[in-house]
Amino acid sequence: MEQTVKKVRIGQMDDFPISLGKAVMVGDKELAVFRLANNGIKAIENKCPHRGGKLSEGIVSSQYVFCPMHDWKINIADGEVQAPDEGCVQTFKTIIEAEEVYVELPI
Repeated sequence: MEQTVKKVRIGQMDDFPISLGKAVMVGDKELAVFRLANNGIKAIENKCPHRGGKLSEGIVSSQYVFCPMHDWKINIADGEVQAPDEGCVQTFKTIIEAEEVYVELPI
């Protein structure tokens, strides 16, 4: 069964600095949005599964963000925490159309 989603505009490409995170509120969800070095945009929930650190404030390296609280390494593409730590964060599909950035949220 396919999940129903809605497409929500979260900004323009220029709103997202390369290799830095930005917190974005969409309804009651807080997302961490990252513009990667390859100009791709990724969005994940803005809360580390360990102690709730704001991932948008973490250090970005390639496809990973390091939680600013305890340095947990999280894959931005699939939300998986890297070993030896365990866990995951929710990821959200992003769409770029004519320099506008959208995220798909389940409804």
